[in-house]
Amino acid sequence: MPAASSNATGTDLDARYGRSPKAKRNNRVIVVTVAIGFVAVFTAWLVWGGLLEAPAQFEAKDTGYEIIDDSSVTVHWQFNVPENTDARCAVQALNSTFAIIGWKVVDVPASDLRNRELSETIRTTEQAVSGLIYRCWLT
Repeated sequence: MPAASSNATGTDLDARYGRSPKAKRNNRVIVVTVAIGFVAVFTAWLVWGGLLEAPAQFEAKDTGYEIIDDSSVTVHWQFNVPENTDARCAVQALNSTFAIIGWKVVDVPASDLRNRELSETIRTTEQAVSGLIYRCWLT
């Protein structure tokens, strides 16, 4: 008799706390539905944010600089950007302690050339020892 009593007690506890085959099936359906909803929202966010699109390919590379005088430096760089794409580049001049002593944002107009050699003269607050590209971005 003890076996039947423990089985009845287990069945009573399962019924009391909602652990029936139907409840397990309902829980599984809820979990699958939430997971599908999460995947759908995450995918929509990726598409909306543009993360699934191919990134625009561009590159800016310093090729040199010329110190003109105590208050200006010319920075030369190579810019590789898709044809007919506008961009901007931030160019900076540094002193011997690597402090920024000159800064200029340069508009790079669209062109039918992908690869271009560019240069820009920057006014400085003191004599520069270096000039370089800080960052470029598409506009």
